[in-house]
Amino acid sequence: MKKSNSTNRNDFIYPYGRYYGKVKPENLAFNANLQEFAQKLSFITGLETSGKLTPEEAYNQIEALWEQLKHSTKMLGIGNHDSDS
Repeated sequence: MKKSNSTNRNDFIYPYGRYYGKVKPENLAFNANLQEFAQKLSFITGLETSGKLTPEEAYNQIEALWEQLKHSTKMLGIGNHDSDS
């Protein structure tokens, strides 16, 4: 079955890499969050580089994204040595 042009475009604009780590729900969720963070970071830096965002706006948006990623990491228990078993 052939993919539609919009599906091909979305796959190109929002690529998703395969996960190779230990398969646990929290790891998969974190991986998805991390890939989303990286994609949004790329957009923000591109907008700042092209002059569409000021450096301050870009910094503030990146800082907010980082806080969201840190919060998701904490909520998923990623990095807690007690939960690694």
